[in-house]
Amino acid sequence: MTMARQDTDVVWALHGLADTRASVRLRAALAAGTAPGPGRVEALVERCAVEPEFFVRDMLTWALTRHPVSLTLPALLRELGSERAQARSQALHTLSKIGDRRAWPAITPALLADADDEVARSAWRAAVVLVPEGEETALAGELVTQLGRGGRETRRSLSQALVALGEAIMPVLDAAAAAGGPDVRAHALATRRLLRDPDAGFAWAIEEAKRVVALDGAPQDG
Repeated sequence: MTMARQDTDVVWALHGLADTRASVRLRAALAAGTAPGPGRVEALVERCAVEPEFFVRDMLTWALTRHPVSLTLPALLRELGSERAQARSQALHTLSKIGDRRAWPAITPALLADADDEVARSAWRAAVVLVPEGEETALAGELVTQLGRGGRETRRSLSQALVALGEAIMPVLDAAAAAGGPDVRAHALATRRLLRDPDAGFAWAIEEAKRVVALDGAPQDG
């Protein structure tokens, strides 16, 4: 391929990312990942922050994973400080797919407790991928502060992240199950059940845990 053809392809891909048609944006992201180049990283990262279609965002992430980490990592880390929730969420998602542990210091307690559920969920998933060996218990201590948060899908995401840390979660999980409020206790018990029985399913585990908590709080016959 000639230099002129390469330049034309780059211009088309970058222009295509802003097209009003999702199919064109998808092809542009595919082209950017198929033929990676330094001129595309910033445009891909910027599009991640505003792209409304999930399948296009997924392709944008794939395209970024095809570029050198030396180019993508700085751009993605900058996005973690963005005021736009989607920018933070997509950057975290992409960092989890790249899996370079140099990003670990950027996974702060503030991101793990982000007010936006999608950002927090992305942070939890990124954290369990990037956590250095030996720091799993400390991460578990941060994650259990979010027990009882949000709706079922948010709670499922947190349980999955905790279970991915393995036995390191047990001390902090037991403490939460013993001392937390009803929602926290039920979420902790459900997560503990999933650790012991991964095939149980979150829906069943959480309902069973709620029954246990309700029975514990019921008045005893005298």
